Amino acid sequence: MQNDTNQSRKRRQPSRLIEVDAWIDSGLWRAFHAFAAWWEGVTIVSRKFRARGFNRVLVELSCEGLTLGLVGFVILFALAQPAIKMTKNGLPQESDYSVQFLDKHGDEIGRRGILRAAAVPIDEMPDSFIKALLATEDRRFFDHFGIDFLGLMRAMTVNAQAGGVVQGGSTLTQQLAKNIFLSNERSLDRKIKEAFLSLWLESHYSKRQILAMYLDRAYMGGGSFGAAAASEFYFGKNIREVSLAEAAMLAGLFKAPAKYAPHINLPAARARANEVLTNMVQASFLTEGQVIAARRNPATAIDRSSTPSPDYFLDYAFEEVQRIAKAKGLTQHNFVARTTIDLDLQKLADEAVEYNLRQFGKTYDVGEAAMVVLSADGSVRAIVGGRDYGVSQFNRATRALRQPGSSFKVYVYAAAMQQGMKPTDTIVDSPITIGKWSPQNYGRSFAGRVTLANALARSLNVPAVKLYQKVGFDNTVATAKAMGIESPLRGDKTMALGTSEVTVMDQATAYTVFANGGMNPNRHAIQQLSDGTGKVVWDARNDMPPRQRILSEDATKSMNEMLVGVSERGTARKAQLTMTRVGGKTGTTQSYRDGWFVGYTGNYVGAVWFGNDSFAPTNRLTGGSLPALTWQRFMEAAHQHIDLKPIPYLDDPFPAESAKVANAEGDGVRPAPPETLGKKTQDVLSDIADRLDAMKPLEAEQLASAEASGSGSGGAAVTARAQ
Repeated sequence: MQNDTNQSRKRRQPSRLIEVDAWIDSGLWRAFHAFAAWWEGVTIVSRKFRARGFNRVLVELSCEGLTLGLVGFVILFALAQPAIKMTKNGLPQESDYSVQFLDKHGDEIGRRGILRAAAVPIDEMPDSFIKALLATEDRRFFDHFGIDFLGLMRAMTVNAQAGGVVQGGSTLTQQLAKNIFLSNERSLDRKIKEAFLSLWLESHYSKRQILAMYLDRAYMGGGSFGAAAASEFYFGKNIREVSLAEAAMLAGLFKAPAKYAPHINLPAARARANEVLTNMVQASFLTEGQVIAARRNPATAIDRSSTPSPDYFLDYAFEEVQRIAKAKGLTQHNFVARTTIDLDLQKLADEAVEYNLRQFGKTYDVGEAAMVVLSADGSVRAIVGGRDYGVSQFNRATRALRQPGSSFKVYVYAAAMQQGMKPTDTIVDSPITIGKWSPQNYGRSFAGRVTLANALARSLNVPAVKLYQKVGFDNTVATAKAMGIESPLRGDKTMALGTSEVTVMDQATAYTVFANGGMNPNRHAIQQLSDGTGKVVWDARNDMPPRQRILSEDATKSMNEMLVGVSERGTARKAQLTMTRVGGKTGTTQSYRDGWFVGYTGNYVGAVWFGNDSFAPTNRLTGGSLPALTWQRFMEAAHQHIDLKPIPYLDDPFPAESAKVANAEGDGVRPAPPETLGKKTQDVLSDIADRLDAMKPLEAEQLASAEASGSGSGGAAVTARAQ
């Protein structure tokens, strides 16, 4: 009984958990009522600040502005990511290599690397030159933070009044950011990166450091980089010694070095220098009286009109020198490089590109072009990386990735020929669907059963896709890579129609396999590399890998026969030459954004591209128009006065009669054929001719004396010359 009583008492004893529960409940109740009282007080106070009427509109707009500002900040942060990645390791290091380049005759054609000129401190630069630069390029340089919105608005106003672009809004910092990190491609993406990079430069470097870097890195024409090098190149003097007139001329080069280079166009350079002097007066840096002497006595540059500077080629060759030096583990950085360039062919290539852009560029709405010329042995003879190196140093021949269109089909056909197919084999040109993709021919019609040769000559798309499926995607990619395509290839179902981007250099290299009989191209721009002491450290004849066969003789013969058919019966008829048969293929991409022609003879291979940097569509430009005409104009002159080589394995490689070339659209004054003698040889012979012309004729007594003193054939020779 006692035990039952004790258990009952234990059950009735209250638990400690009840106290905890009560404490939590009461605490929550008090907290809620305290928050309610606080919120009521906040509400009462906030009513006093409640906006009504027009004030409410302002408040709402401010709130929306803050919201949009936050969203904009997030978007800007996302857009800044590419610039942040570029600056992760600070400024890119400039190459410490120094290379003097020679042409095939041994004449100097340019330099690249640190030999441009030793940097001159800002404090030692002439005050007149600094003022001329700032007055012309960026008057508010020391006031803005990298982006000058006031200057941009002023430029927009001036351009609107002039009805065109006459004044730029980019600051020196923006120009420096473009020179260091970016290309000259005109796109919104590039401008966004440029803006963020400018802000990064302003936050990490002082104004004086930014100005010094700009003056040391800017391209100023003639292959010279930096103000110090430009002063020595144009005036033969140190930048510290330039006069006001010379300073104005140098400052005028920053806008368009090629256009205003005094060794090319002295009147334009002087007119530009006069504008710079006017800018200095308008900016209150100088008075009109202080510049009057410079106006009356404009600067005169050293005559360098006979000194060629194939800048796009030199940029490419400089990269090749660095690759060779690193691959061989060379410790020295000063080299003399004998290149493979032929300056006569380079001149012809420049002329052919510029002629067709000038004549037909507006008609086709096309603004840029690129061209690469190789010998059949893989030697790079000429590179046109764009229309004007002074305006844009971006090398479209070696760096621009563009869709090749139908000019890519040759790799599909080459893979098929390598597997044993023949040009006479047939394939059905009929509708086909791969997944959700249904390729169409150019004319949106089908030809039925056609031979492979006929399908390639007519550039039919559907047969190319069917053949691509038959030979295999991987086999096609492997063939293209083996032939010299270095750009990444996607290997997808549309690649047969040229949707995978390549460079002009890639195309020229790969087509060299057809011109050299099926062997690998062994492309090279450097023939020989010597160190500072003259010791040869690399020679293409000994150090390049041995040639290997890429296509069998039968496959090469079949491809050459079919590609010659393209120029004679197909889409490339405008590329025919009068002295030799031509093999090649045209290419046109979607919306006419790119026009290609890649062709070859037994002597040279040339790849030509036309398009726009912005990827804007052209006015129905096809590979058989301007690209083929440009190629034909160049090759017709390049093949004059040389030993013609036949296209390998081709029956009747030379036409029995002159071909019909370049219809009326391409008719015009033909370029002069290349000279066959080196410049030094030509100068010596010219000097001898001038001396002979200046000599007085011999008197009769002198002739008689010379004849009497001669004997045998010598005397007879004197008599013969006298007669």
